This record gives sequence, structure tokens and C-alpha cells, in this order.
Amino acid sequence: MVIYNIIIKLLYFMEETIFIQIASYRDPELLNTLKDCLLNAEFPDRLRFGICWQHSDEDVWDTLDQYKDDSRFRILDVNYKDSTGACWARNSIQQLYQGETYTFQLDSHHRFIRNWDTELINMLKGLQAKGHAKPLLTSYISSYNPETDPRGRTQVPWLMNFDRFTPEGVIFFLPATIPGWETMTEPIPSRFYSAHFAFTLGQFAVEVQHDPEFYFHGEEITIAIRAFTHGYDLFHPHKIIAWHEYTRKGRVKQWDDDSEWGKRNTRTHEKTRKLLGIDGDSFDSDDDTYGKYGLGRLRTIADWERHAGIRLKDRSVQEWTTRNKLAPNPKVEDYDASFYHTFKHVIDVYRSEFTETDYTFCAVIMEAEDGTGVYRQDLEAHEITAKLAGEGEWIHINVNMQGKKPYKWIVWPHSATKGWCKKIERVI
Repeated sequence: MVIYNIIIKLLYFMEETIFIQIASYRDPELLNTLKDCLLNAEFPDRLRFGICWQHSDEDVWDTLDQYKDDSRFRILDVNYKDSTGACWARNSIQQLYQGETYTFQLDSHHRFIRNWDTELINMLKGLQAKGHAKPLLTSYISSYNPETDPRGRTQVPWLMNFDRFTPEGVIFFLPATIPGWETMTEPIPSRFYSAHFAFTLGQFAVEVQHDPEFYFHGEEITIAIRAFTHGYDLFHPHKIIAWHEYTRKGRVKQWDDDSEWGKRNTRTHEKTRKLLGIDGDSFDSDDDTYGKYGLGRLRTIADWERHAGIRLKDRSVQEWTTRNKLAPNPKVEDYDASFYHTFKHVIDVYRSEFTETDYTFCAVIMEAEDGTGVYRQDLEAHEITAKLAGEGEWIHINVNMQGKKPYKWIVWPHSATKGWCKKIERVI
């Protein structure tokens, strides 16, 4: 019976290959990630790796010598100075796709459960059996710390919740534990896409490629919506498949080496806003600016907005979404009236701008462009003391308000001896 089951499993997964996409930038975790990925795969011979290896000769530990003659590996050898960012690297990898059954996009800092490959394939096939022709498994997955691993791995699966629109218009997500995951037997619907964990049909590497002109911010929300409009249904795995390192503490990032990254990121914001119609920006559907990096034709942005409960043209959200309820959002009688505006922002103020020692409170104000106040909160004396006692160059003040994006913020401290002190204000 045991031999029979093995034969059946082998036939079930016969010739099914996985194209694993890894963009690595001067990452000491790359080798450990590759080793763990191979070690924990049930069928390691069916894995095909596309790696954009962005490295420096100074990093003597950053070597792929043991894999250069391995037929499973397709390695782009890139001097780190020639890199133009994560999306460029991911696009370069996608050109290495050779018709594999599935594709799996990762970062270069991961750990994996035993038999992760068959677990993912079984999830995908289960979704196809339920009528989802093009399912996509994606998430901000649970975390690990390479300094203490395997101790300290998060032992609950995560999903992606809506947090806020950034001032530039990009949607910001936050990970959270999947409610009730212990009793779940299948993946759950998602609104969003994670670039560090995305498993789906191999054709995705051709149909929904990363725009190489994108830098970083805007990458994931545009891919989510582009995938959706190409007919892909997004899901979060209901159990842990792998772990991801989030901090990369003390290690160099691409933007640390690239003085032009800010310009590229600004351009990314511009393209994101126009492609998705954020704040009413739009482009002619015949415009070739986006080419193959544009939207699909099987569904529309409006279809995704109904699914997600997020309206891009005016940065509004349905309560179902802000309460972190699972997609798809339920139908409502008055669809347009069901959206409301929410604005979250982190105010960064130089610690050196607080010069007094006897603050009584601090007014935090948001103003519209005509000078009308649209929000105010007061930090009490003990809150100011706590923030000033921290480390680093900045203090951070969180603002969470209902309403449209304000024009500017004002931080206005008050001291016992001097009364109102100098206003600190910035246009958002």
C-alpha cells in the first residue's frame, strides 16, 4: 500500500515543474534560502531557479559557485552598481521563464516547511477544482529571524489588511494573523498581492510581468490589480508554507547604493496613479505608455474595487474593509454611499526642533489648502516626554482621521514658561 501511494503521488505530480524567481541584492541570506528551499522540497529535481544575483566583489560571502553548473539554475550575474531596483530585477528574471508548470516569486531571505512544493500545488489544484481557473496564492507571510532561526519563527499564518493610502496615493498594507486559521481547510480570498510570496500558474510570468521602470512603492498594488484584471483570483494560504525576514537589520539595501533611487520612486508613483486612476488621474486606454505592463481585459479596475471595497479615484474605503473582514466585500444597496474617506499619516519631526524642557501639551493639526482645520489631536505632557526620550533623529506622530487627504500638518508645542512655541509645519 505504501509503494502504491508513492506511485500515485509521483504520477500526480509527473513533470510538474516550478519556476522560482528570486531577486537578490547583496544578501547574505541568499545561500541559506536556496539550501532550505531545496532541502524541504518533496521534489527538488523539479525546481527551476531564476536568480538575479546583484552582488559586489567586496562581499566575499556572496557566491553561487556551487550552483553555477546546476542545470536547475539560471543565474543573471549582475554587478550591484548596474542594478536599478527590485522591479527591474524581477522583470529580468521573468525573461528566463521556459514554460514551467508553476511560478513562485520570492525574496532572497526565506525558510520553508517540509514538502512546501506539494502543499502549494495541492492548494492551487483544490482552488481550480472549485472553479477558479487562475488562482494565485500570495501573502505577507510569517516572519523569521536569521540570527536565532529556527527559534523565534512565527507560528501563525498571516494575511494582508488595508492600512491606509500613502500621501502619494499608494495603498499600504499590514500583516495580521488569519482569524480562525486553526480550523480552516482551504485558502482564503485576498484583496492584495505580495511580491515576496506569490505562487501561481507558470503563465503568470508572461502575462503579468513587473514593469522594469517601477522602483518599489506601487509595485504590489499595481500587480494585484493587473493580475485581477487578467483573470487571476487572489488567495492567502490558510497555513504556514514559508517564513520571510522583514528587517534585514544592518544589511545594505539597493537604495543605500543608488543615489538615483528617489527619482525612480517618484516616477513609479506617477505611473501608479495614472494607471490606477488614483485621485482621478487617468490615461487613454490606447496610450502605449504601459504596453504589456498595463491592465488586463478580463475584468476592470471597478470589478477589483467592488471585490476589495476600495475606491481609488477619491481614496475612499468601505467599512467592511476597514474592519478587516475578508474579501469579497458584500453587495450593498447604495454602493456609492457605502464608501468613506480615511487618511492615515506618520508625521516625522526632527527631535532637535523640540528645544524646551517643560512642555504642557502639543497640538497636532491637519489643515485643508484654504487653511481650514480638518483635524486636531493634543499630545499630553507625558506623551511628549516619552517620544523625546526615544532614540534616533526623528520623533514620529501617528495621525488616523476620516476625511480626504489634508494639505499640510502642523505640530505646535506649548510650554509652561513660554506658552505657544514655534510652529512646525510641512505641506504633505
